[in-house]
Amino acid sequence: MNKHSQKFYLTGHAGKMECQLDEPEGPPRGIALVAHPHPLYGGTMDNKVAQTLARAFVGLGYVTARFNFRGVGESEGTYDDGRGEVDDMQVMYEHMVEQYPGLPLALTGFSFGTFVQAQLQQRLEAQGRPAERLVLVGTAAGKWPMPTVPADTILIHGELDDTITLQQVFDWARPLDIPVTVIPGADHFFHRKLVHIKNLVAQMWRRDI
Repeated sequence: MNKHSQKFYLTGHAGKMECQLDEPEGPPRGIALVAHPHPLYGGTMDNKVAQTLARAFVGLGYVTARFNFRGVGESEGTYDDGRGEVDDMQVMYEHMVEQYPGLPLALTGFSFGTFVQAQLQQRLEAQGRPAERLVLVGTAAGKWPMPTVPADTILIHGELDDTITLQQVFDWARPLDIPVTVIPGADHFFHRKLVHIKNLVAQMWRRDI
């Protein structure tokens, strides 16, 4: 949990969703939704990479929300291969845009969470209300069928990731012509490299502010 996180609950398609909200110091300039890694392998909204992404977006002035996927923590239901998780992420999306109307949306996730957010972006695009931009860390290419994402998506990956190899990410990103930012010496969980994620998000996002 980040220092100023506020817990709240929503009702998803499988029942209660345990959620966290992080607010910037001033009026928010946008909304960011964070998706955590795989729930069957210890992934939670308190994962260090997920928390780092939340802090990065709070620092950019975004009100930031995340939640435990089905069957994790206090969230009800069971793992649904990404389908129900995307449905629940849209529940979070609908809640946040109702609470903070008129603000642009950022979608970000780590590992399995990148699969969830990329699918949500496709759904929102079909509905005519896409996110302004995505930040995907440890993109789940080769593990799950990652859909096409916009050309301005920020991709960050660890050089020494042996869970999702750099080659798998390159093979997915190459046809999309999207650059991949590589953190030297980083493994899948970015041990001792989290500050690089926060700094990269801040630097690369600010270019367009």
